[in-house]
Amino acid sequence: MEISDRFRGYLPVVVDLETGGFSKEDNPILEVACSFVTMRDDRLCLKDSASWSLEPFEGSHIEPASLKVTKIDLDDPNRNAIDEREALVAFFKVVRDEMKFAGCHRAIMVAHNASFDQGFLNAACERLKLKRSPFHPFTALDTATMGALAFGHTVLSEACRRAGLDFSEAQAHNAAYDAERTAELFCQIVNAWPFQPHWLEKREEDD
Repeated sequence: MEISDRFRGYLPVVVDLETGGFSKEDNPILEVACSFVTMRDDRLCLKDSASWSLEPFEGSHIEPASLKVTKIDLDDPNRNAIDEREALVAFFKVVRDEMKFAGCHRAIMVAHNASFDQGFLNAACERLKLKRSPFHPFTALDTATMGALAFGHTVLSEACRRAGLDFSEAQAHNAAYDAERTAELFCQIVNAWPFQPHWLEKREEDD
């Protein structure tokens, strides 16, 4: 089965953002990461990942408490941070390239507490007047909800532990690390579901 068949033409892209606070209008995105998944032997598995560090947009406000949690040092030259527009354009290009490779017509965001990441990304697109986001504008797959269903817990670290996945608190709140852990959790939950694609069988009969 192809991933385009499993998710009705959508490409699930696991996304994690680290931000300078909780306000999508006032606080900047500081890190963006994505992990791609693919089908192998009818099982969903992690494929590869990409990440970017962003400079705060002009006029944004950064909450010191957020930097304590993320441990992001804005003055660290090794962050290799780039302009917000440049980062999101590069991010969207990588997603579109993977969509084309997978034969999917649109991407759908997978994230832990997805409304947070989706809200920040949509606000950035509006601020930058980026009109061609590859992601569905309001539909998303939320692993916090899926974790509650599958493992009885909404916190990423605990859901991963209950799923038997390693989780390092020391590496948590780094966008690249959290995206990969979220992707592993997403794959495990999807693979455990007794998926019965009856409509695919019907389509093959019609052909």
